[in-house]
Amino acid sequence: MVKKIVENGWKKKLTPEQYRVLRQKGTEMPFSGKLLTEKRDGMFVCAACGAELFDSKTKFDSGTGWPSFDKAKKGAVEFHEDVSLGMYRVEVTCAKCGGHLGHVFDDGPRETTGKRLCINSCSLGFKGKKK
Repeated sequence: MVKKIVENGWKKKLTPEQYRVLRQKGTEMPFSGKLLTEKRDGMFVCAACGAELFDSKTKFDSGTGWPSFDKAKKGAVEFHEDVSLGMYRVEVTCAKCGGHLGHVFDDGPRETTGKRLCINSCSLGFKGKKK
């Protein structure tokens, strides 16, 4: 019963697309996200709970169609084995609310971490730095 109450709360707070991605582990269409081309200084936050996840300085253009980051803010995300779709991947979730953010791959910038955290734009919000 508690789980149903919690899920109904998420359904009220999130758009249908955000709910599908964040709560049901969906993926948005590539090149469709509003934050894909965001280049301002600031912080990318979880669209569900508002937790700070990625500093804009860690974002890079991977050409994949989803916002990509080479690292997350310390302690902000968790990594989980994902064997859905018949392949091995590593899922990225918000450490605060457990929302599905995307997946991590080993084809990121070699000069930094070598990781590409491939994140659904609809699972994020953005807070620009105040000048």
